[in-house]
Amino acid sequence: MYAVSVLDRKILGFLDDGPLHGYELRRRITELDGPGARLSEGALYPALARLERAGLITRTARTGAGGRARRILTITDAGRERLHELLRSPAREEMEAMPAFLGVLAFLSHLPDAAERRAVLRRRLKILQDGPPSFFYDGDGRPRRTAAEPDPYRRGMTLIAAAARREEIAWLRRILSDGADAAEANADTAVSAGAAEAGAGPRSTDTDDQERT
Repeated sequence: MYAVSVLDRKILGFLDDGPLHGYELRRRITELDGPGARLSEGALYPALARLERAGLITRTARTGAGGRARRILTITDAGRERLHELLRSPAREEMEAMPAFLGVLAFLSHLPDAAERRAVLRRRLKILQDGPPSFFYDGDGRPRRTAAEPDPYRRGMTLIAAAARREEIAWLRRILSDGADAAEANADTAVSAGAAEAGAGPRSTDTDDQERT
């Protein structure tokens, strides 16, 4: 089930790319969500009606191939402002989980202010630099090191997750090192590295993450 803000961002984001009819919009959202995802008409069309009532989108009839009329969806200026709000301040849960954050990243270029775009990326980088998550624990409640995981499938899962996390951190650092954000990105890295060395929080250490390679 979609959170309202998540679905609204996808609708407004795709319509900011250009006008679409409902079927095509539904297809694009489903494909963005990945294999196995499903967006029902019962979720999409009430959301479209709500956005139209709020003046964020419009629906107009156009004649398509074979003379068949189609309702074309178009974002309004107010809808574009709402999209910017949703991109500027994603909820924390949208920033923490990889699938949800990818939904933010898919439309982040629609946020016109570069400083605001970088602020979103810095939030994500800080979350990642707090340390890798601990998926499994030993009997004493301590996070289990990947090398000590006897289950080969769990070990594979943590290795894949760690590799994806490292790649994302590297990409974020490259993006944020461009121009005025270089000093801030380096400062964030230093602060987070110090916190990781202190071993704060219910997460495994950076050493564990390196061990996963």
